[in-house]
Amino acid sequence: MFPYLRLGPFILPMASLALLAGFWAGLSVIEREAARLKINVSALSNTIFYSLLAGLIGARLGYALEFPAVYSSNPLSLLALTPTTLSPSAGLVVGLIVFAIFVQRKAMPIRPTLDAIAPGLALFMVFVGFAHLLSGDAYGAPTSVPWAIRLWNEYRHPSQFYETFIALTIFLVICERLPKPAGAGLNFLLTVALSSASRVFLEAFRGDSIFLPGGFREAQVVALVVMAISFYWMRRWMYSGLEENTSDLTVSNGTLKNADKRR
Repeated sequence: MFPYLRLGPFILPMASLALLAGFWAGLSVIEREAARLKINVSALSNTIFYSLLAGLIGARLGYALEFPAVYSSNPLSLLALTPTTLSPSAGLVVGLIVFAIFVQRKAMPIRPTLDAIAPGLALFMVFVGFAHLLSGDAYGAPTSVPWAIRLWNEYRHPSQFYETFIALTIFLVICERLPKPAGAGLNFLLTVALSSASRVFLEAFRGDSIFLPGGFREAQVVALVVMAISFYWMRRWMYSGLEENTSDLTVSNGTLKNADKRR
């Protein structure tokens, strides 16, 4: 755990630096994938930047509405670069709304655009795991396994290592672009499905999970719902792609037959 780096009078939060590095690396991968899929790279980069900015603002305001006492005495602390004082759900909703607005205004094709985002998003999740490792967040449950690490006065599962390793594995899988055809949105849905599945698995080793009535872990329930939705749309988009390919093949065969008759 290495939460801060002191440089003279300055104290730099290492988790925030890791997330910034992840954003830069992810955006670089997205731009290359967008160029490969013939998508306007500049328009997509601007869309991602403004969506992220709006998401961060929404996440901070959402946290402030949820915990107003934190900022009532010092409103300027709203501007602090503290990743732990963000509401992920509020940020996600605001970011998605802004993303949808920009995609519509720029007339970008939605499914190829999502596929262009997939590898960059997967790479960013690797840096999220690394940021958790630096900050000590998302810590593991107490355990007696031989590879346990000592954290918060107990031996715990190294859940941050699990998270980073699984995220790296998902990134390598996504880079293979296994779902076909390319640009059909299937690689993005696979990214979401695999990330959700990893969350279901990882939560079993977390020591900071939020529990719902009945003993269910909140993150696992949400991840299962997201995973089910992802598989549903993968099935729909996969079959729609097959139908389009079959239609194109039928038209092509019909054209060849007509050409043969003219001869």
